[in-house]
Amino acid sequence: MFTIEHEFDATVITLVDDPAGYRQEDVTINAFEDCVTVEQLDPRTEQTQRITLSFAQVSDLAAALDLPEGAYTLHRPKRR
Repeated sequence: MFTIEHEFDATVITLVDDPAGYRQEDVTINAFEDCVTVEQLDPRTEQTQRITLSFAQVSDLAAALDLPEGAYTLHRPKRR
């Protein structure tokens, strides 16, 4: 299950680990104008862990989900 919310400065997606036998904490993805953050509560420390991805990294991740093992470079059109 997931939810999508549009806020003032970001689109927020929350992923809920429904079918898992041992449920993981929810993952929150914030898509801002210049980056994407991924957050998850660490239940051992009770602190939220956050990583920040550029849109190029998000694009690479999306492509990697459908590719076999190996090393790849995505060719992106040049911005003007």
